Order: sequence, then structure tokens, then C-alpha cells
Amino acid sequence: MAHQLETMAYVGATPWHGLGNKLTTHQPLEVWQHEAGMNWQIEESPVRFLSDSAAHLGSIHTFPEQKVLYRSDTKAPLSVVSQRYKVVQPFDVLEFYRDLTEYAGYELETAGVLKGGRKFWALARTGQASVLKGNDVVSGYLLLATSCDGSLATVATPTTVRVVCNNTLAIAVNGSAESIRVPHNTEFNPQAVKRQLGVSVSQWDDFMYRMKTLSERKVNTGEALGYFLQVICDTEKDVANRRELTQHRALQKVQELYSGKGRGSQMESAQHTVWGLLNAVTEYVDHDKRSRSVDHRLDSAWFGQGASLKQKALDHALALVA
Repeated sequence: MAHQLETMAYVGATPWHGLGNKLTTHQPLEVWQHEAGMNWQIEESPVRFLSDSAAHLGSIHTFPEQKVLYRSDTKAPLSVVSQRYKVVQPFDVLEFYRDLTEYAGYELETAGVLKGGRKFWALARTGQASVLKGNDVVSGYLLLATSCDGSLATVATPTTVRVVCNNTLAIAVNGSAESIRVPHNTEFNPQAVKRQLGVSVSQWDDFMYRMKTLSERKVNTGEALGYFLQVICDTEKDVANRRELTQHRALQKVQELYSGKGRGSQMESAQHTVWGLLNAVTEYVDHDKRSRSVDHRLDSAWFGQGASLKQKALDHALALVA
């Protein structure tokens, strides 16, 4: 099956999905643009259609309320949207990081294009890091992503990556992800978003304090099973009655990851702790959840059902230490 992940560039270790063009560190944005497949623009055209009625055979009409978005390089259509739709260009996503990488110590780590150009993103390491007991390192990142088909607003999301297993988790405080969302009926203002992110990024210490609390909260076998039932299956009754294959497999897999088969599951921070429960779910979503391809899994883990499942896992984990 063809990949949704059209092109991607990265620095450092090969990403968990094994795709992309490897770069050396501190490359200019123009190199990233080329190697990540983001060296094209989104063009616009009015919607036109051909009448096939007998009286007007071959007549071309326009529909002024809508416009077609298409790629400047291949001319491939991307979507049909309203005239109010504000386009964010692929290079705008990279340009967002220019002052952050030049003056604030950020470093781009991955960037790429999904779904033939309908979604694109860049991910940068912020330089923030915390260490949980047993030398379990968690690093801070900033993900900026957008779409041109209405499936995703332009979203800047502070994100953590657990180094030992590359599990990703959006930073969430007070029950919601600390994302800045700019809908496509609004002009994307990078500097305004960065000013708002200044508040969100400052929540790093608070969020990591909570993760430290998770790593110190011990759980018994019954609590672990109850957690996974709530996160994966909603209720124990639901499992007993429905017994869907996908749910059963997911429940079995997260229990295996938690019990010692997961990367980092035997570290002091994760053994028999709520932190270990949470990372069993995030590892399952990022690395093991069934998907049509690895790039479908990436799309889900960052933007779709996988991201929602990780947020649910975090909510239930925090409830155990409330």
C-alpha cells in the first residue's frame, strides 16, 4: 500500500517508523524545506463545473463560494474549501521555527508531509529535559502542524518524548492539552502563537512534577487491570459482553508492555507505577497499535484516535494520584 507519508526529513536517530531523509544537525530551513518535501506552495483556483444538460452541453460555470486548493509542483488537487479558508503554506510551518532555532536553543528534529500534501508538520526539540528516578529522561518538544483539507486546524502543541522508548505525549495541565489552535477561518499569526506558547511552555515544570508523581505512585495488580479496563475498554462489563477482537488484543498488549516487555518498563520509574501504566498505553499507540501502515499510525498518534487514547490514558493516570 502506498504511504501517506510522502516525504520526511530528520536528524539524529532513525524515527520509530523508519522513514525519511537523514540530515546532519543545524541545517538551514531551506535544506529542511527540500529534504522534507515541503518545497512547493498551495495554489488556489475558483471551482468550475461543466454542465451536461442538453441545452447547455459543454457550458462552464463557476461556484464562487468555494475554491480548489492544489499543489504548485504536481498540480494535484488537495481539497475544495470555502473562500473564507485561510491557507498556511508548507514553508510557513518551517519558518515558524526560524527565530526559535537561531536564538532560543530549539533544534528541528523532524518535518514532513502526510496524505499527499493535505497535512504537514515540523517538530523541534526545545532543550528542556527532566530526569525521573532510574535515569528515565523525558525531553521537551514543540510540534506545529496544519492541514489544507479542513481535517486539522493549525496547531502548536508542546509535547514530551520519553527518550528510552520515543513515546510521545502532549503536555496537558488541568485536564486539557496545552495546544494553541488557529482555525482556518482566521489568519495564522506566528508571533501571536509564540507569545501564547510562552505561557504554555512555562507549564513544563508543573507537568513534569505531575509525571514525577506518577513515577512514585505504586500500583497493585488489581489497580493496573482496572486502569487498563477503563482506558482501553471503558468498563469491565463492556469487555465481558462485547469481547471485540481489537479490544481484547489491545488489552492484552498493554498488559504485556506494562509487565516487562515494553521499552523502559523495567526502569525504576516504571515498574509497578502509574508512570509505567501510562507508558504502556503510549507505547502501544505509537509503536504497536494496528494500522494500515506506519504513516497511518503516525497520523493517528499525533492527530487522530491514537492522540485521543493517549489523552484518555493521561487523564486516568492523573486521577490515580489526585
